[in-house]
Amino acid sequence: MTMAFAIDEINKNSNLLPNVTLGYSLYDNCATLVIGFSAALALASGREEQFLLQENCLGTPPVLGIVGDSFSTFSIATSDVIGLFKLPIVSYFATCSCLSDRQRFPSFFRTIPSDAFQVRAMIQILKRFGWTWAGLLVSDDDYGLHVARSFQSDLAQSGGGCLAYSEILPWGDNPAELKRIVEVIKKSTARVVIVFAHQIHMIQLIEEVVRQNVTGLQWMASEAWTAAAVLQTPRLMPYLGGTLGIAIRRGEIPGLREFLLRVRPDLQDNNYGHSMVMQFWEYTFQCKFAVPPADWMEAGRALCTGDENLESVETEFLDVSNLRPEYNIYKAVYALAYALDDMLQCKPGRGPFSGNSCATLQTLEPWQLMYYLEKVNFTTPFGDQVSFDENGDALPIYDVMNWLWLPDGRTKVQNVGEVKRSASKGEELTLLEDKIFWNFDLKQPPLSVCSESCPPGTRMARKKGEPVCCFDCVPCSEGKFSNETDSMECTSCPEDFWSSPQRDHCVPKKTEFLSYHEPLGICLTTASLLGTFFCFVVLGIFTYFRSTPMVRANNSELSFLLLVSLKLCFLCSLLFIGRPRLWTCQLRHAAFGISFVLSVSCILVKTMVVLAVFKASKPGGGASLKWFGAMQQRGTVLFLTSVQAAICTAWLVSASPAPHKNTQYHNDKIVYECVVGSTVGFAVLLGYIGLLAILSFLLAFLARNLPDNFNEAKLITFSMLIFCAVWVAFVPAYVNSPGKYADAVEVFAILASSFGLLVALFGPKCYIILLRPERNTKKAIMGRGTTKS
Repeated sequence: MTMAFAIDEINKNSNLLPNVTLGYSLYDNCATLVIGFSAALALASGREEQFLLQENCLGTPPVLGIVGDSFSTFSIATSDVIGLFKLPIVSYFATCSCLSDRQRFPSFFRTIPSDAFQVRAMIQILKRFGWTWAGLLVSDDDYGLHVARSFQSDLAQSGGGCLAYSEILPWGDNPAELKRIVEVIKKSTARVVIVFAHQIHMIQLIEEVVRQNVTGLQWMASEAWTAAAVLQTPRLMPYLGGTLGIAIRRGEIPGLREFLLRVRPDLQDNNYGHSMVMQFWEYTFQCKFAVPPADWMEAGRALCTGDENLESVETEFLDVSNLRPEYNIYKAVYALAYALDDMLQCKPGRGPFSGNSCATLQTLEPWQLMYYLEKVNFTTPFGDQVSFDENGDALPIYDVMNWLWLPDGRTKVQNVGEVKRSASKGEELTLLEDKIFWNFDLKQPPLSVCSESCPPGTRMARKKGEPVCCFDCVPCSEGKFSNETDSMECTSCPEDFWSSPQRDHCVPKKTEFLSYHEPLGICLTTASLLGTFFCFVVLGIFTYFRSTPMVRANNSELSFLLLVSLKLCFLCSLLFIGRPRLWTCQLRHAAFGISFVLSVSCILVKTMVVLAVFKASKPGGGASLKWFGAMQQRGTVLFLTSVQAAICTAWLVSASPAPHKNTQYHNDKIVYECVVGSTVGFAVLLGYIGLLAILSFLLAFLARNLPDNFNEAKLITFSMLIFCAVWVAFVPAYVNSPGKYADAVEVFAILASSFGLLVALFGPKCYIILLRPERNTKKAIMGRGTTKS
């Protein structure tokens, strides 16, 4: 009746197809392929190549096009044959994506979107609610099987999820197969079930679902059964309530209801028993047109008069509030009408055909109308634009429907959004989530995943032999992180960063060096400053008592110089504490080497002077003292120290020590240290100090038994023994100590050897000067020496 209304409206429209009257023939395919196929062939073969326009339009008028079929399988069969004639077919309900094949179906058009778009719309809804684990049920025909193929491929490409199972719903009565399918649904962990099937399949399936009492599922309906009123009953709502479905775009057709109210049975039609209008009339008013009426009168039925009032009864026939397939039919009829109108507007000499010719109504060929149908573009009174793409598909747009279960037990199908494709924004899903009814206790979308999402700090590891949506969450390894949900891989942290304990971000690595703020650094700093203080004290004592025999008898100038050098040794240890910098790395070893050479040089010269003095005390040995005067002593110390200074200079110029960030000791720490630059330079520096120390030790050891009043060889021997022992132990300890502990070992060696020299050389003298002043006299020193002599 919508088709009849559209044609009647077009015939009354003076602006569209003026002076042309459209007619139509209606066929019921009875849901049987052979009947619908035969009707299409009858339409295609019943036309004449040419006819004469007469006032009464006698003869068989040309068939401009076919509106239908509603089934994809029927449309495929019909288009395979009718396409050979290039006769346009405009379907309002066939959605199989295979019908977009222009090579096979060159004359097929449709005002309903292809299943390819419907599949993508379903996938968008799945992604919107995070449903990555779903089941798919399809009908056993072209409609369902093509959907199954495209759904799996599109789902894999989009990365939106996986199918837990894919089952084919049988045609006809097959309870065993339905039972098996429902058991699969029941055992699966997927809570979302997508059904691309016809209403009859769904009726059979839901009966088995009720029989097995399978609840707690979120159903998703294709356009074929979204609006099926037979399923929207209180008995089925515990199972189907909350269903989300893709529905054909709802439209409004002004004047349709008034047109339907004018429907009346034609009592003059001798074939009225088979008239669809009369069948509808008898069903609506519970009457009969049959003659004689005796049988009906016995059953309490009245005769139909044809004058009954349609508005006096409740019938879905007059409900025009939810026009969906009807709206597509309306658009299909108008598409053919606008194509014919555009063709008739053609001006001779400017036509699109050979020789710039135009098509005429008298010589109309189907392929000529198809040319204009491909280019048709108009807007319906409801505001929807109608045009066809290169595959004969209309601009895709669907409504998203939700099955609402009201508290009073009634059901309602409400619009909760739409999905459409536009040239500017592509495919766009709009959902009013607040309006959606969820048939679950929490009234929230269900969770349908094979594996829970992997939180930040973990990565997904696929389970062997299972779909990609089934995975384990593996924590990121040390030094790597992931800050997103469901990360496929963990990312390595930058060089100076390390992963947090949660592995969800990177944090700066801890830095390690011998710091002034840690206990070890504080102890070493305190010892260094304490040693420096003791040097100041001893220097003060020697300065104050500089005229006493104890100070004068022990080469006071070298003693003062030795105290200054020891003070420098204590202070240079501070360069090893704190964060290494270029200048501290360069200065620490140079200051250490020169300070110690200065100290050892003073001790060496002291020892040599003792030997020279002893030798001069013997008959004929006075000449030896001229080589160890004050100038010679200073010169020797300066020369020996200059050699070390030259070694340090060469080392700094050739391969200077430099700060280095070492990450080899600890992955999560940066150890700041000074690399020596040249191991040879460092070895030569230490070797030179060792050489002078050994030489001093040997000379002092040889002079240990000389008279006490002439020398302090025993003290020098003991001090050198301590010095050498410390530095011999230093080498293996330094090599085996990582990071800051290497610096601590070197500082300890510096402090230990410096304290050893200070205490061994100056401790006994300070004891005599301060506590035994009676022994700090020339007579005591000389007398003791004379007695021993």
